[in-house]
Amino acid sequence: MKEDTPVQTIELAVPTVHCTACKLNIEEGLEEVAGVVASEVDLDAKRVRVEYDPATVDEATITKAIEDAGYPVG
Repeated sequence: MKEDTPVQTIELAVPTVHCTACKLNIEEGLEEVAGVVASEVDLDAKRVRVEYDPATVDEATITKAIEDAGYPVG
């Protein structure tokens, strides 16, 4: 990531996330996405917070990675 590129943050609703295994599946899936700096799943809120480099990855790719892990976003 370029140092002059600001990191952006998004929060996505993931209504089917409910356990530690879900949390790990999503976070591990996002670790594989180039440009994702950090992610955190909030099980109580059923939301995923993702910090990313917008010069490398976009929200659609992040959403697809979560859905590919088996968790619909929305």
